Amino acid sequence: MSFTFAVITCSDKCSQGLREDLSGKQLIDTLQAQGFLKVYYKIVPDEKQQIKEAIIEAARAGANLILTTGGTGFYQRDITPEATLEVIEKQTPGISELIRYETGKITKRSYLSRGISGIYKNSLIINLPGSPKAAVECIQAVLPILDHGLNILLENERECGRNSNS
Repeated sequence: MSFTFAVITCSDKCSQGLREDLSGKQLIDTLQAQGFLKVYYKIVPDEKQQIKEAIIEAARAGANLILTTGGTGFYQRDITPEATLEVIEKQTPGISELIRYETGKITKRSYLSRGISGIYKNSLIINLPGSPKAAVECIQAVLPILDHGLNILLENERECGRNSNS
C-alpha cells in the first residue's frame, strides 16, 4: 500500500521568500522516491497558531504522514514541538528517540533537537530539523519502521508483534 504525506516547512525566512525551502523539497523527493504520494505542502512562519492550523489542514487533506521541518532548535522562535503538542492526541516518543539515536551516530548535535512525534486522527506527525541534510537523515532513520507503523495506525494490520516469518 502506498501512503500519503504532507510537508510543512516552519520558517520565518522561507515564508517571507528570503530563503528557498530546500528541506521541504528534499523531503518531498525522498518520500516520493519511496512511493509515498504528496497530498499537502505548505510554508508557514514560526507562529504557533499557523503551524497548528497547517497540521490540521494536512490531516484533513488525507496525509497519513505529516512531516514538519524547522523550528526544533533552541532559538526563541523555534516553537514547532510546542505547536505539535497542542494538536496531537497521542505521543509516539520512540520515533523521536530513534531519530536522535540514529542521527547521533552522524553528529552528537542531533541530541539538541527538541523534535517530537505523535498521532492526530489518522496522521502520524514527525518534527524534523530545518537543515536539508539533517531532515533527510532523520526521515531515513525511521523509514524502515514507517510502513508497519502507518499500517497499524490505519488499521490495515492488526498485529504489532513479529510473526513466525519475520
